[in-house]
Amino acid sequence: MVELAASKHVQFILSKAQEKDSYESVLMEHIRLNGAYWGLTTLDLLGKLDTVDVNEVVSEVLQCQHESGGFGGNIGHDPHILYTLSAVQVLALFDNVDVLDIEKIANYVAGLQNEDGSFSGDIWGEVDTRFSYIAICCLALLHRLDKINVEKAVDYILSCKNHDGGFGCTPGGESHAGQIFCCVGALAITGSLHRIDKDLLGWWLCERQVKAGGLNGRPEKLPDVCYSWWVLSSLIMIDRVHWIDKEKLAKFILDCQDIENGGISDRPDDACDAYHTYFGVAGLSLLEYPGVKPIDPAYALPVDVVNRIILGIKEYSLV
Repeated sequence: MVELAASKHVQFILSKAQEKDSYESVLMEHIRLNGAYWGLTTLDLLGKLDTVDVNEVVSEVLQCQHESGGFGGNIGHDPHILYTLSAVQVLALFDNVDVLDIEKIANYVAGLQNEDGSFSGDIWGEVDTRFSYIAICCLALLHRLDKINVEKAVDYILSCKNHDGGFGCTPGGESHAGQIFCCVGALAITGSLHRIDKDLLGWWLCERQVKAGGLNGRPEKLPDVCYSWWVLSSLIMIDRVHWIDKEKLAKFILDCQDIENGGISDRPDDACDAYHTYFGVAGLSLLEYPGVKPIDPAYALPVDVVNRIILGIKEYSLV
């Protein structure tokens, strides 16, 4: 099996962070804060977070915040719950959450909860189970889950469950691996996993593995490295990860690397990007690949970061 080209991937991520005028960078301008989360978490999982300037990152993140408390995807862009979570996650990586006005952010997120328990992404009102997960994850990281009606939030998520065991973006929506992660992750954080049929859902998820070893997001679709996270994390949270061939999945991820220039693509020989590099490395982390730090399947942050933020456990050197 090909080995993980960790040093190449670190250089790939660092080079992407410096690109401001490339075609790819312009296309991703509106989600720069998401890109920061993907890239910086990749560096942390590979033990190289110290290669970036903390003060510079924190400054850029804070410039994306609005008076409402929410964050835009870039400086001057409108606030949205998606980017608000990325901002909190990035600052959590650096143990800098305390620089935030936590009450202001919590009030922004809580203000997006609807009467039925669902969440809108922003003031324009789009509803999606992604936003339910984001709200719950964000508030949990800030220790402010009491700001929302958790029971209603959980009930809404469960109303999006389908006959095949999966979850959609709204009630009756098609089951999709990305939505399943969001729903299972939110249920895990709120201690509500006992309310789903883990065997039925586990069967749907394990059927996402194709002959090549990779995972897809829906039946009859091509495999994609990003589902190494969405599917695998969900299987781990419901304790059914042993239902897939983990060795074949690891091989698929490693085969999607650009060994010479760094980066991981969606499928072998395709163009690499920061998104798939993060989810490829995160997938390997879930597979306990040597040299990659463990990642929490519900919070999508390194385990040591979650322990520090959620449990207040700090790692001390014995030296």
